[in-house]
Amino acid sequence: LSFSDYHLNREFSTNMLNLGGRVSGLSSEATAAADIDLRGNLENHSPLRIVGRINPLRGDLFLDMSINFSEIELSPLTPYSGTYLGYAIDKGKLSLALKYKVDQKKLNAENKVFIDQFTFGDRIESDKATSLPVRLAVALLKDKKGEIHLDLPLSGQTNDPKFSVWGVVGQMLKNLLVKVATSPFALLSSFGGGEDFSQIGFASGSSHLTTTEAGKLAALAKVLSERPGIKLEVTGFADRERDQEGYRNELLLKKLKNEKFIATAKEKRGGVGLSQDSVVIAPEEYSKWLKTVYEKEKFPRPRTVIGTLKSIPDSEMKKLILANTVVSEQQLRTLARERAVSVVNYLVREGKLPQERIFEKSGDPFSPPAKESTAIGRVEFGVVAN
Repeated sequence: LSFSDYHLNREFSTNMLNLGGRVSGLSSEATAAADIDLRGNLENHSPLRIVGRINPLRGDLFLDMSINFSEIELSPLTPYSGTYLGYAIDKGKLSLALKYKVDQKKLNAENKVFIDQFTFGDRIESDKATSLPVRLAVALLKDKKGEIHLDLPLSGQTNDPKFSVWGVVGQMLKNLLVKVATSPFALLSSFGGGEDFSQIGFASGSSHLTTTEAGKLAALAKVLSERPGIKLEVTGFADRERDQEGYRNELLLKKLKNEKFIATAKEKRGGVGLSQDSVVIAPEEYSKWLKTVYEKEKFPRPRTVIGTLKSIPDSEMKKLILANTVVSEQQLRTLARERAVSVVNYLVREGKLPQERIFEKSGDPFSPPAKESTAIGRVEFGVVAN
């Protein structure tokens, strides 16, 4: 059974869909396939084109087809979005580029989705609306041009009674929303080369960014600059045990720098803009400034028979200073906040992110991380939609 040409020119008034075109070479022969070329529009705009090859008459369906549907207005879908998403659609346009191939009951498909300027409107109360964060999902997916690009490939066996194309697509979209709800930074990671953006680690007792972590922040800033619809929450944490020893060393280094800073300032060799933080203690001068600090400490130190300070090795001086340095819980809380401030300052100064998009978030600074592999002394991030 074969047909040379079948012409279609029909208007589906219920959906305002105009569709016309030609199917050529329709045949029941197993090796033959008809050519399809259909064109139309929705409501006299939103162009639609379907091209490809098909043989629906043989024992099992063969189909190799491309479907392109452009600039579908989304605001008329508010009744559906209000019911199932809980929000009206203020504006937006949808374009689809679909490729479907069915051969020997196996489906392989590409679903490229482009949504332009999608914006939610007012909240709509609905007992059928999802509890998933749809506004955050849109904010994470939308770039600075207001565009959302999705690539949703799918495959399956068409003879499986449980298989449904739209069911699979729907599940993929639901999985995307679940990912946003449970791990938004995993989604951001996919935009930033696979980096883990959920937290920044710090060396014990330190609030200084390492080169590696600074690089991660630079990558995060780039991703966030492309997604202006989200704001970043920053929370600092400290470790009561590990950070105490490291913080003692940090305090000692600050004392060394302070002594050198004072001496340099007195000799007027510091130059304009010298600060304590900018002072560097070279290895060859470490002993000098360590001795200066040690001599000014107030704790009991070994003395000679005539009462003067006894000369001891650098390692012993350092041990005594550290052993007599008390680190309070409040100092560790301060350390946790200093880590958050370091991150915020880097994102604003180096990453060029607007200050108004970054918020310090309070909490228990000694809370353990969710992942065992995560550094306890850290800064964690959260995201919210504008």
